[in-house]
Amino acid sequence: MKLHELKPAKGAVKNRKRLGRGTATGQGKTAGRGQDGQNSRSGGGVRLGFEGGQMPLFRRLPKRGFSNFNFKKVFTEVNVELLNRFEDGTEITAQVLKETGAISKIEKDGIKILGNGNLERKLTVKATKFTKSAAEKIEAAGGKVEVI
Repeated sequence: MKLHELKPAKGAVKNRKRLGRGTATGQGKTAGRGQDGQNSRSGGGVRLGFEGGQMPLFRRLPKRGFSNFNFKKVFTEVNVELLNRFEDGTEITAQVLKETGAISKIEKDGIKILGNGNLERKLTVKATKFTKSAAEKIEAAGGKVEVI
């Protein structure tokens, strides 16, 4: 089999239903919604988690813990190993990493350099945070660590 011969399995792809296009289609008039009831009306149906008036599951379960969602720090994590793609003497910032495609997105709190892998280049790295092992590896390779 070759790439141009690939296609979905038989019966895996269905045609979409064309609703409300006359009685001949089998989906005319009520468009598959039935005659009466809440779901037959436009805007009908119930909200997410609604259980017909019964106490919903998310309200029956006990709430525990603390969520720091609004204030938590979010960093783009970059391993030291990734920095080997740059030339010796390069000054590495978040913007440089994004422009070269090393990372896809800079998170709101900046970049954190992690110490996974080995570094063979002499680089100046500017980031928001460094792990201890990452800073040691960058300096051991003859580079500089600058916290922004």
